[in-house]
Amino acid sequence: MLVLNNTNAQPLTFLLTGIPGLTAAHVWISIPFCLLYVTALSGNCMILFVVIREQSLHQPMYYFLSMLSATDLSLSLCTLSTTLGVFWFEAREINLNACIAQMFFLHAFTFMESGVLLAMAFDRFVAICEPLRYTTILTNARIAQIGVSMLIRNVAVMLPVVLFVKRLSFCSSMILSHSYCYHVDLIQLSCTDNRINSILGLFALFSTTGFDCPCILLSYVLIIQSVFNIASSEGRKKAFNTCTSHISAVAIFYIPLVSLSLVHRYGRSAPPFAHTIMANIFLLIPPVLNPIIYSVKTKQIQKVIVKLSQKLFMMFPLNTSEVEISTFLLIGIPGLEHVYIWISIPICLMYLLAILGNCTILSVIRTEPSLQEPMYYFLSMLALSDLGLSFSSLPTMLRIFLFNATGISADACFAQEFFIHGFTDMESSVLLIMSYDRFVAIRNPLRYSSILTSSRVLQIGLAFAIKSILLVLPLPFTLKRLRYCNKHLLSHSYCLHQDVMKLACSDNRVNFYYGLFVALCIMSDSVFIAISYVFILKTVLAIASHGERVKALNTCVSHICAVLIFYVPIITLATMHRFAKHKSPLAMILIADAFLLVPPLMNPIVYCVKTRQIRVKVLEKLGLNPR
Repeated sequence: MLVLNNTNAQPLTFLLTGIPGLTAAHVWISIPFCLLYVTALSGNCMILFVVIREQSLHQPMYYFLSMLSATDLSLSLCTLSTTLGVFWFEAREINLNACIAQMFFLHAFTFMESGVLLAMAFDRFVAICEPLRYTTILTNARIAQIGVSMLIRNVAVMLPVVLFVKRLSFCSSMILSHSYCYHVDLIQLSCTDNRINSILGLFALFSTTGFDCPCILLSYVLIIQSVFNIASSEGRKKAFNTCTSHISAVAIFYIPLVSLSLVHRYGRSAPPFAHTIMANIFLLIPPVLNPIIYSVKTKQIQKVIVKLSQKLFMMFPLNTSEVEISTFLLIGIPGLEHVYIWISIPICLMYLLAILGNCTILSVIRTEPSLQEPMYYFLSMLALSDLGLSFSSLPTMLRIFLFNATGISADACFAQEFFIHGFTDMESSVLLIMSYDRFVAIRNPLRYSSILTSSRVLQIGLAFAIKSILLVLPLPFTLKRLRYCNKHLLSHSYCLHQDVMKLACSDNRVNFYYGLFVALCIMSDSVFIAISYVFILKTVLAIASHGERVKALNTCVSHICAVLIFYVPIITLATMHRFAKHKSPLAMILIADAFLLVPPLMNPIVYCVKTRQIRVKVLEKLGLNPR
C-alpha cells in the first residue's frame, strides 16, 4: 500500500466532497448555500454593529450576544471558501496544512459557541435568581475574563489535537467526506495507529460541549425553580420570556449536534448524502438563525435596528450641500399608462428568458468538460455581464409597469446607474476580449491553447472587471455632490447618468465631461473590435481553400451578432440624440429599453443557435436528441 508521510518534501493533498451522488447538481445546490452564508454573515454583522453602536445595549446580556455573533461569523467564514469552492468550481483539493488549520478553527469556534451558550445561561440564571446583584456580579471586567477564559480553554483543548494529527501518515485513500476538514474525517484516512488521536478528540468533545450541555441544563433547573417561587403569574411569564431566545439558540446548536452523533452511530445504512446534509445543517443553521431569533424575540434589539435604519435613511443622500429633492420620478412609456399591465407581460417574459438563457449558458459551460475552453470561458463572462445588466434594471422596470410605482430615492438611483453603466462597460470589454479570442484562434491556431491558458483568461477577465469598476465608480459620487431643485422627472424607467445629471441646478460640467469620457472608453472598444476583424479578414482571405475560409468565418458569426446587438442600439440612440431635431420621446424610450433588454435576451439564443457544441449540450440537458 502506498504510504504518504507528512514529513515528505511534497505536501499532502486531500480531496473534499460536496454532496455524494449529487455532483451534477452542485451548481444549483450552491444557490441555497450562498443565500445561507449571506444571511449568516449579514445577520451577525448587523447584531455586532447594533450592540457596539448603541449605548443602551452595553449590558452583560448583549455583550454575550455579541460574543455569540462573533463566533457564528467566524464559524461561517471557516467553511465558506472550501464549501463554495467545491460547489462552484469543483475545487476539491486542499493540502494537509490548510486542512489542519481549517480543522483547528472549525472545532475551536464550535467549542467556543458551546462555551458562549453556557455563559449566556449563567447570565440568565443571575438575572432571574439574583436580579439585585446582577450588575455587581457580571461587571465588564468579569465578562471579559469569561470570554478570555473560554478562548484559552478552546486553544488548550485543540492544540494537542492538531499536533497529534501532524504526526500521522496517510495512505492512498485521500478523499474526505465533507466540503471542509473534520478531525474524525482526517484521522480515519491515516494508515498508522490513530488511537491517541481518537482519545484526544473524545476528550476535547467531552471537556467542552460534554461539560457545557449539563451545566446549561442545571442552570435552567435552577432558573425554573426560582421562577416558580415568583408569586405573580405575570412576573413568571416575564421571567420566562427573557430566556426564550437563549433556549432557542441552545436547541438550534445542540439538536443538530446530537442528531449528527446518532446518525454517525446508528445510521450507517443511511445514504452518504444524509450524513453530509446533517453536518452542513449543524454548521450553517445556528449562524443563520441566531441573529434572526434575537432580532425577532428581543424587543430592545428590534427597537435599535428600527431606529438605526431610520437614521440611515435620514443620513442619505451623502451631499455636502443642501438637497432640495431626494426622490426622483421614473417614467414608463408616456401616453400608454392605461395599458402598463399588458406591456408588463412581454417585459416579464423578456427578463425571464434572459435570466434563464444566461443561467443555462453558465450551467452548461460549468458542467461540461468539453466546453472548458477559452472561447466558452469568455462566453460565460458575457452571460454574467448580461445577468448583471438584467438584474440592474429589473426592479424599477417591473415596479413601474406592474404597480405604477415611479418613485426612487436619490441613493437608490445613483446605485442603479452605477451598476447599469458598470455592466454595460463590462459587456463591451467582454466583446472586445472575445474578438481577440477569435483573432488568436484564426491567426495562430497552433498556439491558441498556449496563448490563452486558463490562468491568462482569468487574469484578463479580472483586469477588465477591475477596469469597469474603477471607470464607473466616480459617476455616483459626482452625482451626489450636485444640488437638485424643482425638476425631478427622469426620462426612462431606470436611472442613467446623463438623465440624472440634467436635473441638477448646480454646475454639472464635471459630470458632463467625465460621463463623456466613460462613453468614449466604451465606444473605443468597438474601434478595437473593428481593427481585430480587419486582421481576421486579412488572415481568412490568405487561406487557399474556400471551404476553410467559410469555416473560419463561421466561428465568428455568433460574436459578430452579439457585437451588432450591443452596439447598434447605442449608436442609434446617440445619433437620434445628436441629429434628430423632432425626435419622438416614445422612439427614444423604446430604443433605450431595447439597449438594456435585447442583448441579455438575444445573446444566449444566438450562441445556442449558431454554436453547435452549446446547442448539442443544451438539448442533451433538456433530454432531447440533438441532430
